[in-house]
Amino acid sequence: MDTQRELLIEQRVANDARSPVVAYLLLIFLWGFGVHRMYLGRWMSGLIMLVTWLLGWLMTPILIGWIPIAFVALWCVIDLFLIPGMIRADKDDTRRRLAV
Repeated sequence: MDTQRELLIEQRVANDARSPVVAYLLLIFLWGFGVHRMYLGRWMSGLIMLVTWLLGWLMTPILIGWIPIAFVALWCVIDLFLIPGMIRADKDDTRRRLAV
């Protein structure tokens, strides 16, 4: 692959890449709704997070709802550290797709 093509691919990757700032803001302000995962292209896990969060809040009057809420809260704390890797994987997928 020539240098010009590599530069074009890197420019496209930079333009199409998800913003870590936006992902962190979505995670911090919309915490358990899973919107940050949906933004990063992980729709299924984002929807699972959303459903678990909502079911947890619906079941809090019978006290069993605190377990799913705690699970999603822990998941969000772990995602604080996983976001850079998710963005890097997305960039690598874009590079592979464009290099073909």
